Amino acid sequence: MRTDLPDLPASRTEPDGSAIVRVLSYNVRSMRDDVTALARVVRACAPDVVCVQEAPRFFRWRKAAARLARESGLVYVTGGATASGPMILSSLRAHVEHTEDVLLPRTPGLHQRGFATAVLRFGRARLGVLSCHLSIDADERLEQGALLLDKLASLDVPQAVAAGDLNDRPDGRTFGLLAGALQDGWATKPWGREHTTRLGDPEQRIDAVFATERVEILGCGVPMGLAGISEADLRAATDHLPVLAALRIRP
Repeated sequence: MRTDLPDLPASRTEPDGSAIVRVLSYNVRSMRDDVTALARVVRACAPDVVCVQEAPRFFRWRKAAARLARESGLVYVTGGATASGPMILSSLRAHVEHTEDVLLPRTPGLHQRGFATAVLRFGRARLGVLSCHLSIDADERLEQGALLLDKLASLDVPQAVAAGDLNDRPDGRTFGLLAGALQDGWATKPWGREHTTRLGDPEQRIDAVFATERVEILGCGVPMGLAGISEADLRAATDHLPVLAALRIRP
């Protein structure tokens, strides 16, 4: 695999108080695969925030979450079993102002779903964060998309991101609902690879990073070709590809 992908802007605080923040969205399949490879991918992306989907939810899940954070050079913020899978990790650069895990209405016969949310501060700049993993059922997924927009608005932070596994494609109803209300990172400033399904599977973009209007998106996509990320690690880590975005947020 080529490793000549131009890097996204590095995390930093600008003289005017604005902050460049790197946000990673990654479905880790309950860490059932190669956790060492997974951590190498995360570290190579150098994220400030990681929106995790399918975090461990059962026996000793907190220990597994702590392991992923530790091996990735990050800290646990919120989520996991308490949000039925979505989780948020961050670098030490982030100051955590508030967290809340939300369980969504459950349809009998389908998995429980939830949101992990946080308000983080980078210097004087504040960012609302929501990690999600939406339903495989189209009608329930659409309802969850509307709830996602409501929850993101309730964080009461003008600059916010929602990231995760949508189980929907850009031509789907739920993806369209979110893209109509928020900036779709890839569509706004494409960088890297578009499709997020496992290498060798049918190419689909079902994972995404969305941002509110006041967030400046500097680039967003799958970091294939980024220095430090091998195809072997991407294949071994989990059954999704990560989505990395660089954002500028202002005080």
